[in-house]
Amino acid sequence: MNIKRHAGADREIPHAHLYHALLPVIFWVIWFLDLQVFQLTTFLNDYIHLLIRVPVFIVIFGIALVIILKSHKLLFQSHKPPNQLQSGGILRYVRNPMYLGILLIYISLIFLSISLISIVVFIIVFLVYNKMVNFEENILEAKFGEEYKEYKKNVPKWIPNPFKK
Repeated sequence: MNIKRHAGADREIPHAHLYHALLPVIFWVIWFLDLQVFQLTTFLNDYIHLLIRVPVFIVIFGIALVIILKSHKLLFQSHKPPNQLQSGGILRYVRNPMYLGILLIYISLIFLSISLISIVVFIIVFLVYNKMVNFEENILEAKFGEEYKEYKKNVPKWIPNPFKK
């Protein structure tokens, strides 16, 4: 049986779609249960008022959406992955803007709830995404060689450098 995969699947860790589907569900279920049902690790909400948490959530969530939209527009102009190294636009500041945007959504939810158990789950999610990125970067390094190695030297993996020329 031949499974049809999308264009560019050869540049992803095997079963990446499962990670992208399951990680948010697992996080959200734990986050929601802690916030609404068990309230085991949300005691900091008594000290940090909702009027502070909601604006922080909105700002981080908004930044995440902008990063995701900009990177999606740049990387998926067609249904095929680009055959040349993309290093313009938002990719001048961070190598993994799509994943960064996704992680910022998790962080925004943590700020909204101040759920300490969600922070633990986020760390696990981050480690999974970091493993995915490392796998994908090895493929890009093999495909683009020295050009990608130079790009890696100049552009941070996770934390954008807004002051880069």
